[in-house]
This record gives sequence, structure tokens and C-alpha cells, in this order.
Amino acid sequence: MLIGTSLPLTASGQPEPTGGVTSAGRIGILRLVNITGNAADDWIGMGIAETLATQLERTGRGTVTRDNGRRSSSDDDIDGLIVAGRQLSVRWIVGGSYQRVGDQLRVITHTVEVETGQLLHSARVDGQVTDLFELQDQVVTEVGNGLDTRLARMPASSTLQATRNRSANTPLTVSQPSAPETLDENTRAAATTLTETIDGPPPPDPPATINRDTEGRATVRSVRLTAPLRIDGNLDESVYETVEPLSGFLQQLPDEGEPATERTEAWVFFDDDNVYVSARLWDSAPESQWVANEMQRDSFQVINNERFSVQFDTYYDRRNGVAFMVNPIGGIVDFEITDEGSPNINWNPVWDVQTGRFDGGWTVEMEIPFKAVRFRPGIAQVWGMQLTRRIRWKNEFVHLTLVPRTAVPGEFRISAAGTLAGLEVPSGNRVFEIKPYAIGTMASDFNAVPIISNQGDGDFGVDAKYGVTQNLTADFTYNTDFAQVEVDEQQVNLTRFSLFFPEKREFFLEASGTFDFGQGARFGSSGSPSGGGRRGGGASFRGGGDKPTVFFSRRIGLEGGQTVPILGGGRLTGKAGDFTVGALSIQTDDLMSGGTAGTNFTVMRIKRDILRRSRIGGIFTGRSVSVKGSGTNQVYGLDAAFSFYENVNLNGYYAKSQTPGLSGDDASYQTAFTYNGDRFALQVDHLLVGDNFNPEIGFMRRDDFRRTFTTAQYSPRPSGIEAVRQFIWRGSLDYITSGSSGLIETRIRQASFQTEFENSDFLNLDIQDSYELLAAPFQIASDVTIPVGGYDFRDYFVSYAMGEQRRFSGTVSFQRGEFFSGDITAVGYQRGRIEVTPQFSVQPGISINRIELPQGKFTAKLVTSRLTYTLTPRMFFSGFLQYNSSTNSLSSNLRLRWEYQPGSELFIVYNDVRDTELRSTPMLENRAFIIKFTRLFRF
Repeated sequence: MLIGTSLPLTASGQPEPTGGVTSAGRIGILRLVNITGNAADDWIGMGIAETLATQLERTGRGTVTRDNGRRSSSDDDIDGLIVAGRQLSVRWIVGGSYQRVGDQLRVITHTVEVETGQLLHSARVDGQVTDLFELQDQVVTEVGNGLDTRLARMPASSTLQATRNRSANTPLTVSQPSAPETLDENTRAAATTLTETIDGPPPPDPPATINRDTEGRATVRSVRLTAPLRIDGNLDESVYETVEPLSGFLQQLPDEGEPATERTEAWVFFDDDNVYVSARLWDSAPESQWVANEMQRDSFQVINNERFSVQFDTYYDRRNGVAFMVNPIGGIVDFEITDEGSPNINWNPVWDVQTGRFDGGWTVEMEIPFKAVRFRPGIAQVWGMQLTRRIRWKNEFVHLTLVPRTAVPGEFRISAAGTLAGLEVPSGNRVFEIKPYAIGTMASDFNAVPIISNQGDGDFGVDAKYGVTQNLTADFTYNTDFAQVEVDEQQVNLTRFSLFFPEKREFFLEASGTFDFGQGARFGSSGSPSGGGRRGGGASFRGGGDKPTVFFSRRIGLEGGQTVPILGGGRLTGKAGDFTVGALSIQTDDLMSGGTAGTNFTVMRIKRDILRRSRIGGIFTGRSVSVKGSGTNQVYGLDAAFSFYENVNLNGYYAKSQTPGLSGDDASYQTAFTYNGDRFALQVDHLLVGDNFNPEIGFMRRDDFRRTFTTAQYSPRPSGIEAVRQFIWRGSLDYITSGSSGLIETRIRQASFQTEFENSDFLNLDIQDSYELLAAPFQIASDVTIPVGGYDFRDYFVSYAMGEQRRFSGTVSFQRGEFFSGDITAVGYQRGRIEVTPQFSVQPGISINRIELPQGKFTAKLVTSRLTYTLTPRMFFSGFLQYNSSTNSLSSNLRLRWEYQPGSELFIVYNDVRDTELRSTPMLENRAFIIKFTRLFRF
């Protein structure tokens, strides 16, 4: 029921004279919502609202009118209060909720200004149901005091409306909050956090913008603007002089907790549509010494430049977030962070940023629309926030709050971020986007029967995004096409197991972290590009004992190396309280040439946040047409990850599959313990995969095995060697047995030594003893087969990685030793980059592996080269060439991508594959020329 109370107030807060009442001066009081939903307790909410109306009238604040209309249970949030207030034509609205648990009763009230959506006052009253009359009196007192103190100091013009058409000469000011002395601590905390506790110190009193505590935590006050910022990279608006900047950044590396060696000032503003982050970054080096050599959006090289970034934990769950990053020449990166890891760099929201220069450094202005991110319901918001700067020429990482140096990269440690208070988001901030595409192709296939030559074709499709709520988003796709995606980077495979190629299709990558299953902590504190392992050009025989991936989206739309048309589908992702939810359903078409029937793929995922940084969850995957039976395939799984202190982690999962004809021994589980200290680190992991475990929307390198893996690391930081930042000694044992026979299949013992230099170079040396049992002949090359048997072999590996700040960088490697019953010699150059200009770079790579066995000799060669020319941060041309001697193929991929307006893109793509076997001139096998056009419509 709506109980409308006519409480006519003047601007001073006193009752308005009779006859002078207008709807703009009234207060509406709503019946409180019964959270538990027990109809037997409905009288409590009606009684509290009636008492409020009667007592406020009795104390001379106004007269009461009643309306018997019903309202939905969702109206207890801020948006619902605003809607109800507009229905009553009042200026201020009072509402809330109550919850009864046994004899305990909790009452929460909110007072909101209807026109601006600003939360004026919140209160919480707890007690016994038997003391209801006393509780009602407390509610009346809280609401009355809030009206007397808050409303009396808030004239109608206190929050000025923004105008998007502000001219460059219009002065920009901030909305001044109420005088801090009028607010008690309970009111300030409630107005800032609604009903929760800030993880850190309380918000600062104006004019201060940051409050720090002795534990290194910080709470930042965001400042409302009366008009949008002019995003030009020049910090010349008056607000930069009148609003105190955020400062006092702390080092993560090299000297944890020490003040940053270069000065940084930052500001956080907001208006009705956007949140703004600005920064002034001093640098004692001349600009010629800065490392800023990449402009392409989402390029990994931008991360290795001088850069400034903001990370928002918009749900304030201290484990998930989004990040926005920029370097001095305007190169940008944006990505999602899931469970303090699993970055999704393919998340591409619509936002704007500009950089500038001043005498002594560079500047940043970011404009991030509220529609670009998801957050909890309600207008008053509390987010987690971290500001990060990398001073690349010093190899220094600094943050607004203290981040332990074991957390590399520091942007991922969301739990160490500060708190952003005072944000107010617009009501009804649900996103609604439609993105149609049109595509035209001309293709040739000289292996087809009959031959296809320059055959033209065209098609269209559409993607749509709809905000079901502020924190749940539904995505829909029809006639999905991925022609604009760059081709896979080929790999040399000297094992008997399948290679893993990452997903690159944007539709499946957005919010992909939601569907991650069984993920554990990353081992080791080193930021080494090689991670202490063998990722150089030389091939390394690894047992392939990694855990299975229960959901691997590349199984959708790809079958046996062929593309399967995707008819359409949908996805729902987001958070509901402490729960993260994800649901996906995709329908593929028949593929007559491959005999593949139309198939539905279904995935459901749920995770529950527990404790400070821990979680539990479950997953279901289903495939309507099994590839190994005549029916369907399903997988059910439960997982958990527990994080204690800074560095102690426990994780594990249990999963079971159901496939016709495969019964029994169809489960998989893992348990793992990780300690990730800076000086010492330890991991112990046990994994089992049953012979009939069959995740058909997943990925497995091998089945029917039991694996025990352990590794330990000692990483001192020598103070007496100026050129060295850290030494890393690591030893590991990988022990894999057959699940059915118990025989040893793989045993790998490795010892490595690594040096991280202050200039960000890395030196890696390791020795590896391997044992492999071949139960069947292993055809390692087209004309070389290794016979059944057990093989012991040892090899040595060395690599040197040159820091990405150099004009010429990359990892050079050499491997020599035994390989099964023969020998291996391998050289490689990986992750190479040659900077021609900041806009033009060449990325060469080469891997040459000479294998000499009693059964035969062969050389596996892989040569790649990527050329990138970036015209603007949103427009680039790339060429990618690959030669693989194992498949006798030479392929090329030429690609122009132009984001001609935010979210809308033009792609021009050329692909071809040529056969190099026994031919002086590679023969063309197939080619395609593609033009794809997309247009984003946002409502």
C-alpha cells in the first residue's frame, strides 16, 4: 500500500504555511517491504508506516493522506523508491524493508530525493518483535532526525543537472555536499554503504578526497560534477584546482611499501552518465626515455609500456573487477578480472580517454559510461577501486594502496584495492544494445570437387545485449559469423597429445571468466615471461598432465577442423548478491560435408562468494548430440577455491560425465595446495581422470591417468648485486600413472635457475629428466615412428628474454640432450618484436627442432612473422605469415580493423593457404577475401 504523507516543508525545513503546499514540497512514506515474504508478518510493515505517518503529523511536520494501491516487492531498493515517489508527486520519499528471523526484527529505511535520485539518509534498527512499539519509535526518531538535519540543508538547487552541450568556456563546478558537522557517524556510513560495512577506513570528510588507515587501506570520496568533463587530456578545468587530488602512491616493485619514486596525482569525478578518472603523472626522465611504443588497442605491448590504469570492483565483492589502461601515446587496453585472475582482454566496452603533456610529465582523462559496466542494484554505490602506474623505464610498479609484491600483476589483486564511496548511478541504467553485421566474401578452394574459384557470397546477422537488471545481462546472437577473427598461431608438437589453441571469438570471450571451472592459484611470484618453464623456441617434451577443461567454447562451431554454422543462441551472465551466474545455449546447423548433425550446446554455471576471497560453485554442460554415442552428453561438476592470508590457497573440483556406452570410471577430481610467498613458494597437486570421463564441450589432452605434481621455489632478492632484482631456484616432480594398470606413464623431474635483472631481462637455465612409457607406437613424423617401450632421457635448456622496453626484444633459447632413444637439438626465437616506429612493428618468430632417432631423422621448422601498423588506437593493419614444415604449409592473414565509431567496426580480411611440399613455388590451395561491417546501436 502507498501511504502518501503531505509534509509541506519550506527550503529551511519548517512547515510551509497553509495554502502554500505544492507537490514539490511533500514527503511520501511507503509501506515497508517484508523481505521474508511471510504473509503473517505483513501487518508489521503496515504498522510501521502508519506509525511513521501519524507521529510525523503529530509532531507538527505535516498532515497525512492514504492511498490503498499495491506496489511490487522490488520497490524497497532506491530505484523503486524513486518510481513510487514520482507516482505520489512528492519531492522526497521514505521507504525500506524489514526482516523477521524468529523473534529478531531488523528494520531498514531510506530517504531519497525523487528528482535527483540522491540518497539523503539511511537507518537500521534491530531488536525483538516483542519490543515492536519501542522499535517503531526508534524508526520515527531516525527518520525525523534525518529530515530535520539533512533536508533542511538541501535546497532544491543543491544538485545541478548536467548539460552535455557545455561549451569549452563554461566553468565546471562540483556539487557541494552538506556540511559534515551535521552528520553523525551512523548516518554518514549508512548514506555511503547503505547496509554494509566498508572494507577500510570511513569516507573522508570534505574537502578531503582520501582517508587512509594504519593497515594501508584507503577510502576515496568521489566528487559529483555539475557538467561533464571535456575529455581532451588537458587538466585545465577549475575542478583540478578546487578538488584535492589523490596522492601518496606506494611501490609494489621493486621496494614493497616504499613511496613511489615519481609523483602521481589523480581525481575521481562522476555525473549523471559517467565516472571520470584523471591523473597527472610526473616523470623525471625526458619523454625520449619513456617506454611508449604501441598504440594498438588491447595489444600486450601496451601493458609493457609506461601506463596508467584504473581497476573498478563494481560489485564490491573484493575478487572481480574491470580495468581501463592507457599509455602516454594513447594506446588502450580494457579487460575483465575474474576471481583475482583469468583476465579477459577481449572485453571491449565503449569508453573514451585522451592523454596530454605538461612540463614534467603526462596527463590522462578517462570517461567511462555507467552503461559500460555492471553493478549492484540501487543508486548509491560503493565500489572497490585501484589506481596503478607502471614506470617502465625504471621497471617500477606503484598503486594507490599497498599491494604485496607476490601479487603479480598487481592489477589482479582486487582484494587489496581501496574503496570508492559516494558514487550515485542513474536509475534505470540497464543497457540495451543491438549490433547487426553484414558480410561479403569471395573465396576459392582448389582442393574442392568441383573446384571453387572466386565464388561470391554474402550474409547478415545480429547480436543484442539487454540488461535484465543492473547486474544481470542477457546476450543474444543470430546467424553468428567470426570471419574477422585472426587465424590460430601454429605450434610445434613433439608429443603424442593434442595441442591447445585458445578461443579468439569475441562472443564467447566476453564474460568468459564466469564459466571458468576448477581454477586454482597461479604458482610462483616471478613475473618472468617464461614463467620458469620451457616456453622458448626449442621444443620440450612434456607429459601433458594438465587437468581437463570441462567447458571449452572452441567445441562450439568447430568440428574436426571444419567450421560448423552457428544458427544462434543466448547467454545470461552477472551477479545476484553473493552469487555469480552464467547460462549459455547455442544451436549449430547441420554440416552435410562432415556428417555433423545440428547440435545444441548448453552450459550453466553458478559460483558463491564465501569468506573474504574464497568461493564454491557448480557447473553443468550438455551436448544434445554426442560424438561418442547415439544419445546426449552431460557433465556435472562442483568446485571450490579457498584463499587465506595473502599467499595460502586451496582449490579442487569433482566432475562426472554421462555418455551412452561409457559407464563407470567416468569421473575426474583434483585437489591442490599452493603457498605463494615472495621468498618461498610451494605447490602440491593431485589429479585423477577416469578412462570414461568424457567432457564433450571441454578439452582433454589425455585420459585414464592419475597425476601427482609438486614444485618448490626459493626466490631471494640480493641486496648486494645492483643489477639483479631476484634469483629463483625451482625444483619440480611430475608423476603420472595409468588409472587402470597403475604403471608409470610419465615422470618428469626438473631443476631450474632463473635470474630477473633490474632492467627486466630474464635468464633461465634448467635440466630435465624424463621417462615416457609408450603403450602403442608413436608416429612423431610422417616417416618416423617410435616403437612401444619405456624411455629414459635427459636434456638441458637455456633461454634469455630481453625486456619489452627495448626496440629489439624477445626470447632466445637453446635446447640440447636426449630425446626418447635419440637426441634433440633445438633453437628458437619467440615473442620477438622489432620497433620500427611507435606505430609500426615487426614480430618475428622461429623454432627449429632437429630430432635424430634410430628410426629416422627429421627437422621440424616453424617460422612466423607479424607486421602491425597502427594508424590510431582504434585503427590498425596487421599481416601474419606462418610456415610449418610439419604440414608443408605457408599461410597468410592480412587484416584491417577500423573502429570508426565506438563499438562499430569495419573489417577487411584476406586469408590464403599454400602447399610447399616438393614445389619451388608454393601452390595456392585456398583463399578468401572478406569485408565485414558492424554497427552498434545503443538505447
